[in-house]
Amino acid sequence: MHHGERRIEASHDSISVASCEFPYSRSRTRQRKRKATLLGLLIVGCALLGLAVGSFLNVVIYRVPRHESIVTPRSKCPNCQAPILERDNIPVVSWLLLHAKCRNCRAPISARYPLVELMTSGLFAGAAARMGFTLELPAFLVMLACLLALSWIDAELMVLPLTIVYTTLVMMSGWFVLIAGVHGEWRKLLVAVIGAAAWFGLFFLLNFASPRYLGFGDVRLALILGLGLGWLGWRYELLGFFLANLIGAVIGIALIATKRMRRDQPIPYGVFLAIGAAIAIYAGPELLIPFQSIH
Repeated sequence: MHHGERRIEASHDSISVASCEFPYSRSRTRQRKRKATLLGLLIVGCALLGLAVGSFLNVVIYRVPRHESIVTPRSKCPNCQAPILERDNIPVVSWLLLHAKCRNCRAPISARYPLVELMTSGLFAGAAARMGFTLELPAFLVMLACLLALSWIDAELMVLPLTIVYTTLVMMSGWFVLIAGVHGEWRKLLVAVIGAAAWFGLFFLLNFASPRYLGFGDVRLALILGLGLGWLGWRYELLGFFLANLIGAVIGIALIATKRMRRDQPIPYGVFLAIGAAIAIYAGPELLIPFQSIH
């Protein structure tokens, strides 16, 4: 009888424990779903924001190297000079509806426009997915938009306009100082500033040693990369620099081997710097796992 009673008591205990745990686990499941839903909304919102920002970047990419205002006049067809209608200025959609041709003169519209918009949207969505609801997300959205615009200009014209670089640097610095002041992230800010100074100093020396292969625009760009990656940590600084040079070397060797580029021909190094930094931002946590024990 006693043994039976013990089994019954044990079964009652297990039932009572299960009944206590079930509402708790269900509550945690609801919380996870709620967080996933909010993160999904953030990603979608950033993707849509990226389309709008990408449309603006198209203006920046075309006008800034030509020293034109990005505010006025309103966008117009470069062939017939007809102003672009509001309904024809919807990111990606308008390009598709117009069949990549001007509504007025039927001149072809470059695929660069929807491509930049889609790339910006993808970069923003990826940053949101990686960083989530963090205060530094806006600063990195600005950084990524800047890197895309500068990369496109550098690839086309082999120049990195200082207006874009300095504007981005001021915006990022101001945001990081605000975060440091509100949440006491002074150590992160210090590492970011040291990183920016280190990148600038290194690239300044490289430019001094070989200005033909490394322009001073790359030296200015190094400030942005050092600041942004430094905020994430010094390992990101090293990873971004390593990836930029690795990618640049691989692509450079491939172009020389296929005789699409001469050995003495300069390359748009800013493009490779941007790619290296972007990979470090998106894939850094995974790529740096083997080095987590290094302090």
